Amino acid sequence: LRLLYLMSHLQFHIQHGPFFSFHFPLGQMTDLIYTEKELVQSLKEYIQAEESKLAAVKSWANKLDVLTLASTSDPEVYLAHPVNAYKLMKRLNTEWSELESLVLQDPSDGFISNMTVHRQYFPDEEDEKGAAKALMRLQDTYKLDSESFSKGKLPGVHHNAILTVDDCYDMGKTAYNEADYYHAVLWMQQSLRQMDAGEEHVVSKADVLDYLSYSVYQMGDLPRAIELTRRLVAIDSSHQRAGGNLRYFEKLLSKQLKELNQEVQEPATEEPIQLGTYKRPKDYLPEREIYEGLCRGEGVKMTSARRSRLYCRYHDGNRNPRLLLQPMKEEDEWDSPHIVRYLNALSDSEIEKIKELAKPRLARATVRDPKTGVLTTANYRVSKSAWLEGEEDPVIERVNQRIEDITGLTTQTAELATFLNYVSTCLCGFFQCKDEPDAFKTLGTGNRVATFLNYMSDVEAGGATVFPDFGAAIYPKKGTAVFWYNLFRSGEGDYRTRHAACPVLVGCKWVSNKWIHERGQEFRRPCGLTEVD
Repeated sequence: LRLLYLMSHLQFHIQHGPFFSFHFPLGQMTDLIYTEKELVQSLKEYIQAEESKLAAVKSWANKLDVLTLASTSDPEVYLAHPVNAYKLMKRLNTEWSELESLVLQDPSDGFISNMTVHRQYFPDEEDEKGAAKALMRLQDTYKLDSESFSKGKLPGVHHNAILTVDDCYDMGKTAYNEADYYHAVLWMQQSLRQMDAGEEHVVSKADVLDYLSYSVYQMGDLPRAIELTRRLVAIDSSHQRAGGNLRYFEKLLSKQLKELNQEVQEPATEEPIQLGTYKRPKDYLPEREIYEGLCRGEGVKMTSARRSRLYCRYHDGNRNPRLLLQPMKEEDEWDSPHIVRYLNALSDSEIEKIKELAKPRLARATVRDPKTGVLTTANYRVSKSAWLEGEEDPVIERVNQRIEDITGLTTQTAELATFLNYVSTCLCGFFQCKDEPDAFKTLGTGNRVATFLNYMSDVEAGGATVFPDFGAAIYPKKGTAVFWYNLFRSGEGDYRTRHAACPVLVGCKWVSNKWIHERGQEFRRPCGLTEVD
C-alpha cells in the first residue's frame, strides 16, 4: 500500500481543484495587526489635514481605531479567534483597497506613501478566500453551524467577534464561486436569517436569494429552490435570471413528478436551512469521517481496560548521567503502538527562544513527493515551518541532546529540528513505503525510525494529533513532548502511526518535530526478525 498523505489543511474544496489555505502564520498576522494600527494612525493624520473634505473617511477611521485598540491590547489572543483572522484578511485585502481609491481622488502624500510601504505585506484575494474557506473547514470538522461563527459562539474565546450580514454573504459567495454549493447554502441562509432579523446590511436581499435559490437547486432540493425563487421574483420582478430560473425549476419539478406518477408536489418545508439539512458531498478522502470524528473526540478507542494498563513513571534514559538527578516524568498515552508523553520537556524560556529563532524563517511546510522523492509544497499541508541547526544556538543544541538522552537514539543522523506554526492540518505518515524505496535516499541515513514531537503551546480548542488507524487523539500541552516509533524492529513501517493534525479551532499551535533516522541506531535499537513494537 502506498502511504497516503490524506487530510486537508484548514479548509477543503468540494468537487473541484485542490485544498486551499491562506498562508499567514500567527506571527506574521500579529505583525499585520500592528501594521493596521499604523495605517489607522496615518489615516487619522490625513483626516486632520482635510477633515471637511473627508468626513466619510474619518467616520470609518474611528471605527477602525476602536478595533485596533482591542486587537493590539493582546494580538495573539485576538487572532486566536478564527473570525478575527478572517476579518483581518478581508479588511486588508478589500476594504483598505477601497479606501485607497477614495483617497486617490485627492491624494495625500503621507497616507499614500504609508499604504505603499505596507502593501507589499498585505494579504491578497487568494488569502482572503483562503481565510473564508478556513472557517468552512472548521465548521465541517467540529460540526458547527454558521450562527456559531456569526455570533462568535466558540469555546475558549476571549474576544467578541461577529460576522455581519455582508460578511456571511461574502462567505457564501466564496463557496459559490468554487462550486461548493453545500457551504454556499449554509452561509447565504445565515446572511438571510440575520437580514430578516433586522440587521443593517449593504447587500440586497435579492442578491442573497439569487445565490441561495440556485445553490439549493444544486443541492437537489427543487421545491425549496422554487419557493426561494418566488420570493426573489416578488422582491424584484425584473430580475434578469429569476423568471427564467423559476420556469426552469418548475418544468424540471413537473417532469420529476410525472416520472414518479405524482400529480401534486408537497409544498416546500418552511423549516429553516441549517447544518444537517443537506448532506455534505463526499470527496476523495477515504478516512475523512474517522479523522474528523477523532478531532471532535468521537471514536477514540481507549477503553477502561486499556486505560488501566497505562502508567506513569520516572525515566532516567537507562541511567543516563544527565537524567539521574532529574529524571523525566514519563506518561503512557497509548499502549499499542506505544506512545509516551514526557512532561517538562521544554522550559518556557527555551520555547520563547526557539520561537524567536524560528519566526523570521517560517516558510510554507513541504512534504516528500512519493513519486519523485523531492520535497514540495502540498495544498493539504499548510503549516509554516522553519529548520534550525544545533550550531545556531545553544538552546537548539541542548534540546537535541535532551532528545538523545530521553530516547537513547542518536540525533547525529536525524533531520534538522523542524518548528511548525499551525493554522491548518494534514494527515501524514513519516516513513517511506515499500513502493517508495528512495524517499530518503539522498539523505543517506535510512528511514525515519522514530518521531519526537515537542508541543510549544497550549491550544484553547482543537489542534489534537490523531491516529485514524487505531483511534487515538493526543492533545497539545505546552512544554510536553510525545514519542513513538514509526518502524517495527524488523524495519517495516508501522502504518498505524500515520497521524493527522486537527485544525486549531481557537488558539495557536506551535510544535517542534525531530525525525530520527535508522543510521546510527544499529546498537541503540537493534533490529529484530519479527514485526513487534
